Amino acid sequence: MNQMVKMFLIFIKIGTFTLGGGYAMIPLIQEEIVEKNKWIEEEEFIDSIALAQSIPGALAINSSTYIGYRLFGLKGALLGCLGAMMPSVIIILIVATFFTKFQNMTWIESMFKGIRPAVVALIVASVMKLGKSLPKSFLNIAWVIGTVLGIVLFHIHPILIIIFSGLLGYKLFKGEKFDENNS
Repeated sequence: MNQMVKMFLIFIKIGTFTLGGGYAMIPLIQEEIVEKNKWIEEEEFIDSIALAQSIPGALAINSSTYIGYRLFGLKGALLGCLGAMMPSVIIILIVATFFTKFQNMTWIESMFKGIRPAVVALIVASVMKLGKSLPKSFLNIAWVIGTVLGIVLFHIHPILIIIFSGLLGYKLFKGEKFDENNS
């Protein structure tokens, strides 16, 4: 039970101090769940992010729900989800309540202009960390480059990229058993 409460408090902390959405949360979740507490392995963490991306819902909520379920079953899923979303809900309610009083304050606008580059940096750091664990094969590198080009140059919707990647992965790898040495 103490570990479940610890996980809940970790997701509250992550939800409280992460600005910029789910992608900015990835390095914090990875730090706490994979590196500090060693509750899941890096590969499973990456799979949980892929799963969270490929189903409807917010990345942070989906990944915290999956991790909670993986660690502690249904109660863990509920606590993981609650921990990740509770800070946002409370902050949104507070902001909505006082928004009209604060919306024209230049110091608040200036703070957010300062926060934006940090959020971008968190996302880049997350991509770099996740990229390190991706096996360096021609297929994987081509897949990453093709995906980036598809989104940036051809404006292909990310949902279509995910569906296509899932179908292509199924076609290329069906029947293969995966382990650390096989990708």
